[in-house]
Amino acid sequence: MKISHQGSFDILLVEDSDEDIYLTKRAFQDSKLAVNLHITKDGEAALDFLYNRNEYVDSPKPDIILLDLNLPKIDGREVLTRIKRDDELKKIPIVILTTSQSTEDVIKSYNLHANSYIRKPVNFDKFTEIIKSIENFWLTVVRLPGEEK
Repeated sequence: MKISHQGSFDILLVEDSDEDIYLTKRAFQDSKLAVNLHITKDGEAALDFLYNRNEYVDSPKPDIILLDLNLPKIDGREVLTRIKRDDELKKIPIVILTTSQSTEDVIKSYNLHANSYIRKPVNFDKFTEIIKSIENFWLTVVRLPGEEK
């Protein structure tokens, strides 16, 4: 799998909350980077996106995945498990972005090789701050798999 930015980044947001989708879109609108935000609302659709199935046959491989844990159809824990077991997908960084405060969820997520675990704040300004910090760290500081720099 080759990930090519060509000046832009593809981010897959796996989120079933319309409010959180809206907040994430708003946070990325002011980005100085070219960010293509792709959205799926359940775990099954996320896997379809990643495997180019059904309506996502032409979807790009994302540079990073923002994954909620509590999703319909296939929950985020199972999505994380399947991605990290796949040799073609496991290199994609996954940021767990969830409301869960459960210590068990934190431990399980890291045991399943999540790259980070962030609890969603309820305040818009804090939420925006979190998204900007994700963007800054993952898209400007670290070198992602497949980057040709």
